[in-house]
Amino acid sequence: MSDAPIRVLIADDQALMRTGFRMILDAQDDIEVVGEAIDGADAIRRFEALSPDVVVMDVRMPTLDGIEATRRLAALERPARVLILTTFDLDDYVYEALRAGASGFLLKDRPPEELVAAVRVIAAGEALLAPSVTRRLIEEFARRAPAASRAELDELTEREREVLVLMARGQSNAEIARTLFVAETTVKTHVGRVLHKLGLRDRAQAVVLAYESGLVQPGD
Repeated sequence: MSDAPIRVLIADDQALMRTGFRMILDAQDDIEVVGEAIDGADAIRRFEALSPDVVVMDVRMPTLDGIEATRRLAALERPARVLILTTFDLDDYVYEALRAGASGFLLKDRPPEELVAAVRVIAAGEALLAPSVTRRLIEEFARRAPAASRAELDELTEREREVLVLMARGQSNAEIARTLFVAETTVKTHVGRVLHKLGLRDRAQAVVLAYESGLVQPGD
């Protein structure tokens, strides 16, 4: 494992918020804030110049909002890992952010240690899909969204489908391993195969697909 710190770019139109996030993250030995952006367009420019590992992105910003900025960042040759910050736990924009390519989201009123943990999780290639909020959000919008037909689901083995269902329920690799009575390394292999077969970048996209395809029903 590399000892290099996690490089973070903070995008928020409020200077006070940026300063607060910077103080929290820079206080960690393994995290370095390499830049700040005042809106989505600025975030894209600075991402391309600084190549951060994680972008901490506000949703509501002038010029270019966090959703569209995330969509454009996700389309780059080197896609960004984006942590969306929001004030509202049932903000319509959050679901759109996940669909746009965000790796997860966090409420702005959560304790500082949760922001630190979220950055570490996303930098490690996981998605921040805490059951307490994310599952409720995805279920809410899955109720409204038409079921998407994905033939690729038929290519999954029975075990891979089991892993996808458990991911959609918000379980981490360690929790999936305990549920299925297998090694965590085995779960990582299954997760990788699921993402590859479905043409998905990360767990956040996998969770959205699981709900939209009807593989997992809201309230399961």
